[in-house]
Amino acid sequence: MMARRIALGGGLLALACGLPAVAGPTVELSAEASRPAANDLVQATVYAEATGNNPAELARRVNQEVGEGIRVAKARSGISVKSGRQNTSPVYGKDRRIEGWRMSAEFILESRDTAAVSETLGQLQQMRLLVGSVTQFPAPETRRKAEDEATRDAIANFRSRAAVVAETLGKPYTIRQLTVMQGGHMPMPVMRAPRMAMDAAAAAPPPPLEAGESLITTTVSGKVELAD
Repeated sequence: MMARRIALGGGLLALACGLPAVAGPTVELSAEASRPAANDLVQATVYAEATGNNPAELARRVNQEVGEGIRVAKARSGISVKSGRQNTSPVYGKDRRIEGWRMSAEFILESRDTAAVSETLGQLQQMRLLVGSVTQFPAPETRRKAEDEATRDAIANFRSRAAVVAETLGKPYTIRQLTVMQGGHMPMPVMRAPRMAMDAAAAAPPPPLEAGESLITTTVSGKVELAD
């Protein structure tokens, strides 16, 4: 009898103090949605490279070639140009002694106009500059729009899945936790010139650039509480 009074008193105390009621069972769910985004931005890396025994002379040659390349690229409307990495490394002989030096420097072109970039790369290759890589991917605003659309769809899919679970169990539900994660396929280079094929790369015309699309995915995960 005493134990029963203590239990009852504890329940009255919890009620008086306004303690939260015991939560109902929770279910963890996830849903995702994807939207395509046009690869409307192209980025190309162009570089000059020279090998010899005099580092100062190598630097002069490479910087001159890169400077001329930047001047040609900047003259083309709609293309932005920025400097890239520079690298100097020793060239070893069979006895592991340094026989010379290899120096390279790069600059990067970026534009929404793929035709202009392709033509400019052709000009730069005629100047014996080398194309390191060409990558196409969605511009920031294009990607953001696709992310927003995918997020709306993913949340709708999550709510639909939660409703199915709750209806099957015959209980109302409340979303207690929600996590939204953005993802998608990373852009891959659409063209890459091997370093060893310097003469062929300088003589070959640039291939046509096809924009294509990237798939932007939003994943929504969370916890749903079912009422008792």
